[in-house]
Amino acid sequence: MANLMDTIDQRTNLVGENRLELLLFHLSGRQLFALNVFKVKEVVKLPALNKLPNSHYHIDGVATIRGESIPVINLKAAIGLQPLQADAESNLIITEYNRTVQGFLVGKVEHIVNMTWGEIMEPPSTVGRNHYLTAITKLKEGGKEELVEIIDVEKVLAEILHYKIDISEGVVDQNILSEFVGRKILHADDSSTARKQVSSTLEQLGIEIIPAKNGLEALTILKTWIEEGKNVEEELLMLITDAEMPAMDGYKLTNEIRNDPAMCELFVVLNTSLSGDFNKAMVKKVGCNEFLSKFQPDELVKVVQERLKAKLDRK
Repeated sequence: MANLMDTIDQRTNLVGENRLELLLFHLSGRQLFALNVFKVKEVVKLPALNKLPNSHYHIDGVATIRGESIPVINLKAAIGLQPLQADAESNLIITEYNRTVQGFLVGKVEHIVNMTWGEIMEPPSTVGRNHYLTAITKLKEGGKEELVEIIDVEKVLAEILHYKIDISEGVVDQNILSEFVGRKILHADDSSTARKQVSSTLEQLGIEIIPAKNGLEALTILKTWIEEGKNVEEELLMLITDAEMPAMDGYKLTNEIRNDPAMCELFVVLNTSLSGDFNKAMVKKVGCNEFLSKFQPDELVKVVQERLKAKLDRK
């Protein structure tokens, strides 16, 4: 297992090229599931767990990994299936999302596959509204084609951790409160939970959120406006984009924006659950204006407020 994961830190060259790597695993049975490798810290055989009193019912206990206590989430149960019963093939996928470290109890871990975001598709509408997938893809191996389901970990964690969406007292500058009303922000994110979190916070200020499910959809919206004769930079206060999305990731989206004279001045905020240090470097590389780690409502409002003040000062 160590050999499977020991090159993760060397894979950053994929980002910005609209590529990703998926770690494939089973929960039970033959169905393949996946997580983006960039969110995986390591994979270990399931260690002994200590019970955590009064914890969420999807948390099976706490694992101690190199001195760090890590909550272990039964991923199968967390996505609405029968809880996974640990056995000899069980593994722990240790991940970092939104500045928190957690382990996911899974079954057999397969291997890593290298793909383009163009090969990643939205879940079909027939799965309903309450599914736990951000995307699906098809994998051809050994002459067979298999469906891979990519789990919406942000939705799983939001239901367990209950992220805050309210704005703390004193964050909003009351002198410009009325200026927020009617401003527009384009928000690209493949997670319905992430889109709801951002809109629930910013709509408290009267800001209109225009949602897009991926970078390609956001780019299409921008290009359509340009064709209609709209000034994108005047139309929007900013674009907020996730890093990882089907069809086109946030890095590629930003690159497309910066290379188009009609929208190159658009203010772009990268809002992602991936590691802060890595993304700060990528922000500089692709030309984002700001980086914001999910999900921090006060920090989100501060970034939006500073951008609004800058626009008001230019008048």
